[in-house]
Amino acid sequence: MRTNTKGFSLIECLVMLVVVGMLVMIAVPMLGASRMQMRAQSSAEKLMTIGQAGMMYAQDNADRLFSYTWRFGETYTMPDGRSKTAISDTDAASYQNQEVLQRRTGRITGLYKIARSAGRLPHRRFTHLILMDYMNQPFGSDLFIDPNDGKQQVWKDNPLEYNPGSSVPYANGTPAGYDDNGWDYHYVRQRWAFASSYQVVPDAWQPDSGSRYIPIAETPHLFSAPGFPIPLSAGRRLTSVLHNANKVWMFEEFDRDRMQHLYFGYDQAKVEKLMFDGSVNNWESGRAAPSVVPEYGIFHWKQAYVPLDRFPVPVGGLGDSTEVSQRFRWTFGGLSGINYGAFSFD
Repeated sequence: MRTNTKGFSLIECLVMLVVVGMLVMIAVPMLGASRMQMRAQSSAEKLMTIGQAGMMYAQDNADRLFSYTWRFGETYTMPDGRSKTAISDTDAASYQNQEVLQRRTGRITGLYKIARSAGRLPHRRFTHLILMDYMNQPFGSDLFIDPNDGKQQVWKDNPLEYNPGSSVPYANGTPAGYDDNGWDYHYVRQRWAFASSYQVVPDAWQPDSGSRYIPIAETPHLFSAPGFPIPLSAGRRLTSVLHNANKVWMFEEFDRDRMQHLYFGYDQAKVEKLMFDGSVNNWESGRAAPSVVPEYGIFHWKQAYVPLDRFPVPVGGLGDSTEVSQRFRWTFGGLSGINYGAFSFD
């Protein structure tokens, strides 16, 4: 008795391989998009947790928004027992920044001692450390890191890898085309492990008018003080926010929920934003009110985005001089201003 068996022909195998390949090509982007969407949801949840902690901080600190509190003329004791008396509130904040990092990491002496960030404004990128300390978060926590911010995760997990040969920004010199405003300093590089994907708006730590820190044209990453700044560490009050559902408190520096990570200033960017009422949204930056810096006149403040080393490049590539709005970073009216409303802005 003869049994007939039928196998697959070469053509049928090739067809099956093509079909499977097409299915994979369709599925991989869908899985990637789904993973990014889940991470975006996780980022929003983190910001909501941060907002709740910020409100608790205000309740425990006479309605003050979290910020540096050490003051000019006061004497403070550092973790190594030495006393420091600052010559300005900005100087005091740099000592407080160093004290928090030393105390929470134990890096008080030796090769990896946390150095003082002299000449740098700690409010710009490290205001969140005050809230981390208040929350008793481990200084290795990823609460302040966007799940799509893979590089910051690596830096957080490797806090001692900041010398030449590492992937920390500017550890290996200043690359052509990137911001070159002194980011290669030792005390700058060693702080990247404690940075955040989310930035606090300047209105939360400085006055709405008078002598203030303001942006400078050549880089969006540094601020300047044209006059002697009035006390920064006095602290703003939560009740000073008149339009708390329309005013941004913290925001992602980049829209990382897309293939090309966009700087928040691009109109099409949809970064996660924590509002002062505790809500979180990812409304397009282009829907926000134009950024205004009164010191430069009442007009729409724009500047080119210049990336830091290891940070996403501009849409037009390195050297792109296209100016973008700073939107909710610099708000006309300060804490009483509005970023998003029921109407649109050109």
